[in-house]
Amino acid sequence: MIKLPSKHLFELPEGIIYLDGNSLGPLPRGARERASKVISEEWGQELIRAWNSADWMTLPKRVGDRIARLIGAPEGSVATGDTLSIKVYQALAAALAMRPGRSKILSDSGNFPTDLYMADGLVKLAGKGHRISTPAPQDVIANIDEDTAAVMLTHVDYRTGRMHDMQAVTKAAHAAGAVMIWDLAHSAGAVPLDLLASEAEFAVGCTYKYFNGGPGAPAFIYARPDIVNGIEPALSGWMGHAAPFAMAREYAPAMSTERLRVGTPPIVQLSILDAALDAWDGVDMNALRAASIDLCEQFIASVEARCPQLKLASPRNPAERGSQVSFAFEHGYEAMQALIGQGLIGDFRAPDIMRFGFTPLYIGSDDVAAAVDIMERTFREELWRDPKYQVRSAVT
Repeated sequence: MIKLPSKHLFELPEGIIYLDGNSLGPLPRGARERASKVISEEWGQELIRAWNSADWMTLPKRVGDRIARLIGAPEGSVATGDTLSIKVYQALAAALAMRPGRSKILSDSGNFPTDLYMADGLVKLAGKGHRISTPAPQDVIANIDEDTAAVMLTHVDYRTGRMHDMQAVTKAAHAAGAVMIWDLAHSAGAVPLDLLASEAEFAVGCTYKYFNGGPGAPAFIYARPDIVNGIEPALSGWMGHAAPFAMAREYAPAMSTERLRVGTPPIVQLSILDAALDAWDGVDMNALRAASIDLCEQFIASVEARCPQLKLASPRNPAERGSQVSFAFEHGYEAMQALIGQGLIGDFRAPDIMRFGFTPLYIGSDDVAAAVDIMERTFREELWRDPKYQVRSAVT
């Protein structure tokens, strides 16, 4: 097993404490060289022949199988490519088709906005009278009923890090005859997952956070193996065809999760992601989780002792929390800019949440201690009041 932390596997800038890997992972060593090889040697020299000579065509499946190990899924059950929003759309459309007599899509009030936006668009396009219900996260199970077609939840809340009980929610959904969809954007690569044991029908996720695949890295979708051949793809792209180069007029879906591929795979980005996943070879997710909890507990205790202005917004019980810690502060945006100005990078989410992600692959106890030193000074001296930290950037 790789020793944690493993900073030598990443290109981290000197003088920076990076607690934002839950939003965008750092550059893995080897990714630059891999991208250069794909561009210069494979594309540059092989041209279109590289689809065969460099085996580009099977890259989405090979990368999907590497992700599968880290989310508790069997080989062949994870397809990669496109974006998370597209994968949400595909999963939800398939789920609604599986439950034609039901009208309710159940999510929660803490779900990531794009998931709900995609659901809104699908409902309007379908025009079949579906409705979207978003109770408080703790009330989800109580709101599952016989009219629920699909339960669509983000496993770890992007603002607070609150984590749903995957097994309990999925069991409740199935007891009511609903289809279960999990968004793993903030949990894949952060917490141990066992999708197969959960029996959830679908899961989706992105790879630019904890998997460190780079900005715009391709998304993934999981479909439970026993239902794959019954899924009618809502987006019947040619890469999901059983024989794409037969160029047949009629669409015939692949007899595997590959039917959930849509367009031409982004080979350069997939290659970077493939290189990034090298850092996960031999990593035990349970060991990673234990290290994450230790770091988060150290951070919470130190911040609460030394920065009384901040209020914990994440669950105090680590079993109910992902690999991030959030604190609420009225001037959270300005305070986060002040921290970034001193070399501590986290991020801000409206209206008042300061988020800090803990990624044991490259964050250790010394980093946490140094981060809290910066935070204490920032709040004690109210450095965030400096006018230069008041200007809002396009990305927060």
